Amino acid sequence: MDNLFDRPAPLKPPQRKIIHCDCDCFYAAVEMRDDPSLRDLPVAVGGRADQRGVVVTCNYAARKFGVRSAMATSQAIQRCPGLVVLRPAMEKYRIASRQILAIYRDYTALVEPLSLDEAYLDVTHATQHGGSATLIAQEIRARIEATVGITASAGIASNKFIAKIASDWNKPNGQFVVLPHEIDAFVAALPVKKLHGVGKVTAARLNALGANVCADLRSWSRAQLAQHFGKFGERLYNLCRGLDEREVNPHSERKSVSVEETYVVDLPDLPACAVELDPLIDSLMARVLRAEAGEHIHKLFIKIRFSDFRQTTVECLASHIDRAMLHQLLQTGFERRGLPVRLLGAGVRLEEVDGDDTQLGLFVDATGMRDD
Repeated sequence: MDNLFDRPAPLKPPQRKIIHCDCDCFYAAVEMRDDPSLRDLPVAVGGRADQRGVVVTCNYAARKFGVRSAMATSQAIQRCPGLVVLRPAMEKYRIASRQILAIYRDYTALVEPLSLDEAYLDVTHATQHGGSATLIAQEIRARIEATVGITASAGIASNKFIAKIASDWNKPNGQFVVLPHEIDAFVAALPVKKLHGVGKVTAARLNALGANVCADLRSWSRAQLAQHFGKFGERLYNLCRGLDEREVNPHSERKSVSVEETYVVDLPDLPACAVELDPLIDSLMARVLRAEAGEHIHKLFIKIRFSDFRQTTVECLASHIDRAMLHQLLQTGFERRGLPVRLLGAGVRLEEVDGDDTQLGLFVDATGMRDD
């Protein structure tokens, strides 16, 4: 009889090596590359102030004045009167993006673009530099600067969540590595506001409940987190422990683009919801433009979670973001229950598209735009 203990032990799968590469203020960086006179000026790329435009991205000189992504252009100009506002030149950015993706694919076929300027790479089986993800990331960043003329930052870790956090650690034009044995301590000390899906309001709510860093959240059970945060509580339970089993998927295609906000104090009625909807729409417009998804809009939708945790979604066919229509969807959704609202979201559903440049992975920060 075959002896179980005489069988060879199964080979342990290799430790995953994930790089999250993120170009620094991508649209603005391309503009500064093409017009060096802009390098020392505060620059934003986005819509016109007189047309309720929003900032898609801005350079670091503008950020010193408090300008940020998804901010109304009019507000950005108030904060920075000397702000140079440029309309997006999408074809120019697409060309740069294709150059960058070609560099990534010299190292691995497992490349998952998130947008024109951001991607995950699984380099677990890469052979360059003896398989060192750190050296591969350094070479990729150097090639992007030499070939495309802009800088990029990178995070290296054993899962996507940690790699994405790490890529922001030494921005701009830097990289950060979190080794597997460092993950527990790294995440424990991480402020809860750094967790994906936790915006200012949710962070304030967590802080009020005594959770300032991830270590504070680890004493909470799954049931306790679900009680306070619904389905998002399950994700919080895993993220505060540094757990993320998602694979890098080169065939991932974005099905929707959305933004949402959870409120510390429930919105009492429809007028209060309507006031909060407009800034959400501004953020949605910036996100759709950043994802280059405007030509593929198929539907608009509004998501509402009421004070009793019941949720409803209302949608309609549309080919563009229509502010009045979104307000009408809000009214329809609110009237379904008529209770105070704890979460409000707005989004677009996209038609299926072909081609590498439009295959965008969907892991959306639930509270709005990301700054580069």
